[in-house]
Amino acid sequence: MLALIRHGQTDWNFAGRLQGRTDIPLNAVGRAQARAAASAFSGGMWQAVVSSPLGRARETAEILADALDLPLGGTYDELLEQEYGEGEGETLTDLAVRWPDRAIPGKEPDDEVGPRGLRGLERIRRDHGGAPVLAVAHGALIRFTLSSISGHNPRHYPRLDNLSSSHVRFEDAAWRVHSVGGIDFAEASLDIERRGAEVERAA
Repeated sequence: MLALIRHGQTDWNFAGRLQGRTDIPLNAVGRAQARAAASAFSGGMWQAVVSSPLGRARETAEILADALDLPLGGTYDELLEQEYGEGEGETLTDLAVRWPDRAIPGKEPDDEVGPRGLRGLERIRRDHGGAPVLAVAHGALIRFTLSSISGHNPRHYPRLDNLSSSHVRFEDAAWRVHSVGGIDFAEASLDIERRGAEVERAA
């Protein structure tokens, strides 16, 4: 089992700015979120904490590892957030005006993000012998990775809150999604499919 955890809040999160690979640190709220979330992972199941190399994810991992008395494992480039090129630092409103088709110069192609995340899951699984691991990453990276496993459109996945966790497990020679942002996948998938149907009707 792996828990994909979105990092704590940053000032850019609070301001609604797109971060991507820009290395914005946690703010005081983000650090408090990480400390408060640690209790949800207590009980002795988890064996280590790993993360994306970006500071906001790494510090979140450090706080969780310290609070849970778990080993702090390595960083994985595969868990980096999607690169948004010229869109980084822009608000979602500004993005919609400047690039309504989301063809942002320098943006990592959407269809490369999920497969990259899956490569990260595989490497974590190999490095830790299949043990249960907490992996701190980023919202878009997590959504695209989950969608690559489930086959749903990543745009129909819900926005993931800071410190929300989504569980995946490698079973029967394949990854399976067990929860999305703390909601059981059987329930979450209904919302994902309903959102997809609404988008199709509006098109």
